[in-house]
Amino acid sequence: MIDSTTPQRDGPTPIPPATVPFPSEVRAERRRLIESIRALRRLLDKRRSFELADQRRLNREARDRNRAEAARGKALQRIHERQARQAASLTRQLNGLDGKRDSQEKRALAVLRRESIERTLNSTYLTSSDVNGVGKGLIRDLAAQGIRTAADFKRVSWGKAPNGKGGDVLYIHRTKGGKVHVNGIGEHRGRPLLEWRQSALARAEARAPRELPPDERHRIAEIIEAERKRLHQELEETPRTAEAACVEVAQVHTEALDRLAATHREAADRAAERRAEFDTTAEQLLDLQAQLSTHIDEYGGAGRRIRRAQARALRPVPEMPPLPSIPSPRTPADTVAPVSLTKRTDRTDALPAPGVRAGLGWLVPIVFLGLTSILGVGEPDATAPAWFRVGTRLVALAITAELLRLWVPRRRWRTAGPMPSGIGPLTTGAFFALVAASMLADTDPNDGAGWAASVVSLVLLVLGTTLRMRKRTED
Repeated sequence: MIDSTTPQRDGPTPIPPATVPFPSEVRAERRRLIESIRALRRLLDKRRSFELADQRRLNREARDRNRAEAARGKALQRIHERQARQAASLTRQLNGLDGKRDSQEKRALAVLRRESIERTLNSTYLTSSDVNGVGKGLIRDLAAQGIRTAADFKRVSWGKAPNGKGGDVLYIHRTKGGKVHVNGIGEHRGRPLLEWRQSALARAEARAPRELPPDERHRIAEIIEAERKRLHQELEETPRTAEAACVEVAQVHTEALDRLAATHREAADRAAERRAEFDTTAEQLLDLQAQLSTHIDEYGGAGRRIRRAQARALRPVPEMPPLPSIPSPRTPADTVAPVSLTKRTDRTDALPAPGVRAGLGWLVPIVFLGLTSILGVGEPDATAPAWFRVGTRLVALAITAELLRLWVPRRRWRTAGPMPSGIGPLTTGAFFALVAASMLADTDPNDGAGWAASVVSLVLLVLGTTLRMRKRTED
């Protein structure tokens, strides 16, 4: 017998109430997922600013490396220029040693003659028998004024009396400075006194040696030979000194690059860690979006209030690949091109060896042709046609621009080098061509000079063009 109060179980078995979450629990879980997704999106929004900052870091490192290369190039340029100047100076000194020996011998002979003349004059005493009209009393007066020998005075002259009274008196100029007047010595006694001194000087000069003694010549030759050896040693030492300086510059450059590389590795490691964190955050965001999608599929909507929030949360994750030249830590190492810190340029040729620059003398034709492009080639008044005046100015301007294009880079340390072969004859030929055009454009031209300048211009232009073509063929 079946109790009528017992429920019949002929339908499906209902789900126990404890396994079905309440709507409030569904909404709470939904909000938790949405808030987590929002937080991860805010973290991922910082990735672009990080990538831009990392790109700026790489640019700074590239600039630092380029500056290190520039400092190395400038240092090498200075070393080569200093070596060239020292070698040229030593070579000039070596070439001038023979002339230096001759000049030293002449100076030594002059000193020897001067000393001999001074000794002779100092030993030539003034006596009453040597000068007519000068007695022993005047001899004593002259000695009292310091005039005893021919070396004590050098000339006589007329001047006002010491007391300012009377006429002019004769003064005797002493060798050590100053002038004196001795009473009783006037024109008649001063002239014989000066003639006696001149004759003593002539005898002293005649007795003075006219050649250096052998020992003195040998001493000067030894000095010159020692100087020659020293200059040769310095000239041989110059390349070794320059090489040692280049080695030191290379060592400093290597140390600077090592420091830059160490700093770059540390910064790159930190950037890789930061980039890995962003990648992990993106993966977590995808996992949370998958959980949110599963939750929506399992429990359906949770109300209109969070419908828009969950739609925004389920938006696709924006792909933010690393900026150019920055590898991602998740990218295989064999597929990533190495990042170079060297500034990329369009140059494919190697920089020329420093040490030779285009000379400053090229400023002369550049300035002359620049003024010609403004003032013309000296057309007489307005007799030359307008097309001639305009054409010559344009030609001068074109030549000036071409010379500047060739000369300016060859003055810089990075691209230092001599002017190309054939530019000198071409520039000179252009100059003679302008001069010939100015002569032939005159109303009363000097045909001989104009045509001569034209022929010289043509020869120089052909020569310069031939040298240019030969140089290009050899290159």
